[in-house]
Amino acid sequence: MSTKKTQKLNQLQRLLPEGLVVDARWLKGKGYSNDLQRRYRNSGWLEQPVRGVYRRPGGELLWQHVVISLQSLLEFPVIVGGRTALELHDFSHYISIVGKTEVHLYSDKPLPGWVGKLDLDVRFVFHNARKLFGESSITQGVDYIGWNPVDQVFTGVPMSDDSLAQLSWGHWNWSLTLSTPERAILELLHEVPERETFHQADKFMESLRTLSPRRVQKLLEDCRNVKVKRLFLWFAERHRLSWLSTMNPERIDLGKGKRMLVRGGKLDYKYLITVPRDLDDD
Repeated sequence: MSTKKTQKLNQLQRLLPEGLVVDARWLKGKGYSNDLQRRYRNSGWLEQPVRGVYRRPGGELLWQHVVISLQSLLEFPVIVGGRTALELHDFSHYISIVGKTEVHLYSDKPLPGWVGKLDLDVRFVFHNARKLFGESSITQGVDYIGWNPVDQVFTGVPMSDDSLAQLSWGHWNWSLTLSTPERAILELLHEVPERETFHQADKFMESLRTLSPRRVQKLLEDCRNVKVKRLFLWFAERHRLSWLSTMNPERIDLGKGKRMLVRGGKLDYKYLITVPRDLDDD
């Protein structure tokens, strides 16, 4: 192999951490033509999980590889949220999950088409972040975490949006950006009762006894969904969560009129929502 080709291959090994994925456009932007991408694939230097997507060979492709790749190398504005974020924050021990695991992702724009085509042991579920927080952009909130090919580490700056958090993942402690528990529970409540049940939400809320009242207050003021805000406050009162007493409900817009969430349920006259009659049967 010529010196130039060796240098090009060595450069790729520095630019693309083992296990992460990039698309053809990313490679082309780094100086790897379509022809060179094809040659690397045929030679086994790159593998192609799906058309137009590449990674260096090495181990099973996990969903965390995909999300970290999107957030860092591909600079795509996406976070892990909802149920998945709560589970990553260790609030999953009460919940029994049946079937293929779902990973809930939130972004201001649709995910790249190839994400849903990957052969993974999970299923990605996309959510439009603006449905809950219209003025809070994921693009602005997720600070860019870049890969330093010289030192072989991810570099970044502190989060500018304190409703987001970062967890270390994997052998190399790569940063994974996700919702805080305060934001994640609102994202989960947005899915009640269509994708999440009242009983599941109830178990999560029961365990959230250490939330930040300041962060909860701001999120509820920013949230544009009346159902979510009413449900959150109803569950918090139901479980007598101590941090609720330090909040100012007058600054939270709860809208007007009744919201029927459960057919045949009972009406809560304070928050004007229907809730299951059998919630305490478990």
